[in-house]
Amino acid sequence: MYDIIVVGGGPAGLTAAIYGLRNGKSVFVIEKEVFGGQIVNSPKVENIPGFNSISGDEFGDKMLEQAMGQGAEVTIEEVTGIGKSGDAFIVRTMEGGSYEGRTVILATGTTHRVLGLEGEQDLIGSGISFCAVCDGDFYRDKKVVMIGGGNSAFVESSLLVDIVKELVILQDMPYFTADQKLQDQVLSRGNVETHVNTKIKAYVIQDGKLTGVQYEENGEAKEVSCDGVFLAVGLVPENGAFTNVAEIDGRGYFVTPDICTTRTPGIFIAGDCRAKTLRQVATACSDGAYAAIAACDFLKN
Repeated sequence: MYDIIVVGGGPAGLTAAIYGLRNGKSVFVIEKEVFGGQIVNSPKVENIPGFNSISGDEFGDKMLEQAMGQGAEVTIEEVTGIGKSGDAFIVRTMEGGSYEGRTVILATGTTHRVLGLEGEQDLIGSGISFCAVCDGDFYRDKKVVMIGGGNSAFVESSLLVDIVKELVILQDMPYFTADQKLQDQVLSRGNVETHVNTKIKAYVIQDGKLTGVQYEENGEAKEVSCDGVFLAVGLVPENGAFTNVAEIDGRGYFVTPDICTTRTPGIFIAGDCRAKTLRQVATACSDGAYAAIAACDFLKN
């Protein structure tokens, strides 16, 4: 029986763990993929207080080391639901785990949005990628399409331009929304081609292999050949397993009456998985602190 079970090992979840431990509570953190969350895919982060520059992977490692150093227990498993037994919550996982906690903090974060086009799922990891740090070298000296025009797209593009022979950026809006500094870094390079007002229609697949992208630009049908595609079209929450304990909105985000509480006493929310206007590392950590203190107050009362 743990005082606090944290579902999610990103900045919100690990901050919650640290605050809970410092209040003398036993804490168990369940993460389904990689500790650190989405930030681990960022090779250079310059807006985390206390660091002029740090890689997301290193930042995630530091947070995990800090939480475990203070006594957190952790596991890599995927949570499939939460039940109740007396005064305890039962957290169940796909791997068959069943863990008891007096309180639960849901810090489930978000996952990559996809386009939903035919053949897309089969190509993920074999022609379609999300992370330039992870997969960029597979496309060295090749032609790559980046779909998206926000900060994430340009962060990934800033890495790809040094690796690929040619980078084509397709944006569905009339302009790019990335920070100007990021745009300048990428668009000043000679191997970058850009198109706005585009709509992706289909992936071109030959013999099971991605060979291009069909799209419309200002209503005109076009096609670009390529060796790979990187998707940076936003993030989505995966909160469907917890609708029995918390409200979610039409986009799938948790709706909280205040910063971190839910309709279920003892269940709290933290981080990018909740409906809010700003999703940054700093706000995720803030959420984690609020949720942990709320959980500790609940246990005390």
